[in-house]
Amino acid sequence: MSTVPTIALNNGVSIPQLGFGVYQIPPEETKETTLAALEVGYRHIDTAQMYGNEQGVGEAVRASGLDRSDVFVTSKLNNGFHAHDDAIKAFDTSLETLGFDHLDLFLIHWPLPGIDVDFVETWQALEEIYRTGRAKSIGVSNFQPSHLRRLIQETQIVPAVNQIEVHPYLAQEDLRAVDAEHGVATEAWSPIAQGLVLDNPTITGIASEQGKTAAQVVLRWHIQRGDIVFPKSVTRSRIEENFDLFDFELSDGDMGLITALDKGQRLGPDPDTFNYIP
Repeated sequence: MSTVPTIALNNGVSIPQLGFGVYQIPPEETKETTLAALEVGYRHIDTAQMYGNEQGVGEAVRASGLDRSDVFVTSKLNNGFHAHDDAIKAFDTSLETLGFDHLDLFLIHWPLPGIDVDFVETWQALEEIYRTGRAKSIGVSNFQPSHLRRLIQETQIVPAVNQIEVHPYLAQEDLRAVDAEHGVATEAWSPIAQGLVLDNPTITGIASEQGKTAAQVVLRWHIQRGDIVFPKSVTRSRIEENFDLFDFELSDGDMGLITALDKGQRLGPDPDTFNYIP
């Protein structure tokens, strides 16, 4: 079985650099799919309140026979719970739904810059949760440089991670540099751009040379840049394929060719204007 490298977060907690994402996996399929990922060897699962499938993640961890301490689990605060007391209650609900006594990482899912409740207030609630030990690390998702700098300036705890959209068509070099400047690890969601990059001739050419799939090449690019990634699939063969990243390396030249594909193409919402509350 491949050994997944770990990254030390700014509070000393170690996170597996490769995880398994459950975004858009139907709740009724989440236990079985997550259990398959754990059987393959994944020890890092990324879910969110918004996904509606936390229960299946918790059930899979228990069914796996693994110790809870062996599986790193992340969830994220839903957009309707940014007020201080609401955030704490929502976190408690996540723990209850998962059936856990702690989360390894809990994130603010979106900054929501246009709503009445400021994300600084939300972060202060997460700081309180962190101090109780019920979240071993706390972080943010989809925060732009201005959001991140303001949060660090006005609060006590620097986020452990910033989970952002990153793929070869949106390399996010500037935002990743801001994260690194402040000791914040970058997590990459949509790492293969929903498959959009897999037909790119540069990527398919490198894949052919390496004897690997295009998806493996793109995920390996993330790994070598230092991104934390958690590709999603409901197919066992793809779950296994996405885990098989550690028996090859990309050259500096190949890394540069993939990074040069960046064209600022965002597939998800713009965090500067996205204020959706479900």
